[in-house]
Amino acid sequence: MKKLKTIDVQAKEWFDKLNGNSYFSGIITLNFGMPDVETFIIRFQYGCGDQYICEAKAQLTEHNRISADYGDALWRYCEKNNIILRTSKQENCLKRDVVNYVS
Repeated sequence: MKKLKTIDVQAKEWFDKLNGNSYFSGIITLNFGMPDVETFIIRFQYGCGDQYICEAKAQLTEHNRISADYGDALWRYCEKNNIILRTSKQENCLKRDVVNYVS
């Protein structure tokens, strides 16, 4: 595993008023602005609130970029390992913007 200095998680969220469900998609950027920058995609999926951050942790663990303990939140993992974590989510986006955000 290479040394991580930053983890950036950006997401867009759409609320389906007809069915009352929220969906999101996003981009995870590791070591933003550095020569070894790496990005991962969070595909369009069901979830609200901070679910995009939980999904980012799951994907980074799955791709063997972090080794967080079970039950540890991403912010806690970053705090323990001296990694800068930046998260942002745009709410009230149009469905087409969320679906096409990462395609």
